[in-house]
Amino acid sequence: MSEADAVALALPFTGRWLVQNSPASRVPSNGTELYGTSHAIDFVPVGDDGRSAPRTLASMFTTERPDGFAGFGRPILAPVSGEVVAVLDGQADHAARRSAFALIGYALTQPSRIRRGASAIAGNHVAIRVGDALVLLAHLRQGSVRVRPGQRVVLGEPLGECGNSGNSTEPHLHVQVCPSFERNARGIPLLFTNRVGGRWVPRNGEIVTA
Repeated sequence: MSEADAVALALPFTGRWLVQNSPASRVPSNGTELYGTSHAIDFVPVGDDGRSAPRTLASMFTTERPDGFAGFGRPILAPVSGEVVAVLDGQADHAARRSAFALIGYALTQPSRIRRGASAIAGNHVAIRVGDALVLLAHLRQGSVRVRPGQRVVLGEPLGECGNSGNSTEPHLHVQVCPSFERNARGIPLLFTNRVGGRWVPRNGEIVTA
């Protein structure tokens, strides 16, 4: 697929967000093509200092509470108008992990999440159908999802809140476009529009403001 096939999205949030795992920097962006993730992108909410949370002894050696992060609970907005086709809102927000010690144990559990399928990886999520494509917004906060399958949403409508459910080491938002959530589904390129009509895919390390 080429950029001409890309699905255009609005930024699904307000405030400052750090870009990670961008398809502008590499494809597959998350290191895998499983479950349509080849062109996915991650946004980590940050404060004015560009950090997702203060660095503490806990952040160096152990796990951290997700509600101590700048973006936990930030509103997530519909990046397109369309029909909600899938919702999950029952998974707990687990502890955040930024230390090498905590991440080692987490990495060992990754294969089991992959075996359990797309929902175990996405955590709490909303999927919106646009034409033949599904736009997925994942890792939402437990209990925050405000829409239901079959509901039509409009651009900018609140969907839920940023959380740390599913395959997530700290509160962030995962966005991808794909035809389905089957294991071998092929990801669809995406791009974002800004306030002045520009279209781009932000790169790793870029801080976007909406």
